[in-house]
Amino acid sequence: MAPGIGYANLNTSDLPRRGMTPATAPVHVLLVDLEADLVVRDGERVVCAVEDFPVAELARALVEWLGREERGAFRFASMSFEEPGAVRIEESAGGWRVGSVFAPDDWTAPVALEVLAAELTRFTDAVREGVAALGADPALVPALSTPPASPSTSSAG
Repeated sequence: MAPGIGYANLNTSDLPRRGMTPATAPVHVLLVDLEADLVVRDGERVVCAVEDFPVAELARALVEWLGREERGAFRFASMSFEEPGAVRIEESAGGWRVGSVFAPDDWTAPVALEVLAAELTRFTDAVREGVAALGADPALVPALSTPPASPSTSSAG
């Protein structure tokens, strides 16, 4: 079963106190002030749930990670959290799995990189659409044209 990463209640509740709107706030402010309730699931099981999570900042970091040719473990280093790894992705013997330092012993079941990449692309696309719906520039979260291929996939034959 593929891991699920989703969010609800995307908001900009901190921007008004700063005297800003999604259209006028600088990128570094938007990245931390566009927040939502984040949930990482393994099927129906909740692996991690965090309220007021900087989903735009996470989506942007995931796009960068997915775009790398050589990819190691992912540790989300956010301006909003002292400890890196609010979302973490690592390769295990059975494939790639998702977890969080907020639930250090809980992980999704391992899946192939292509399966994980498809879910992460779905998530980043959803955040990009949410960002645009709030009136911010959707380029805050770059679009992925296609999910990346596994580095172990080769065309040699």
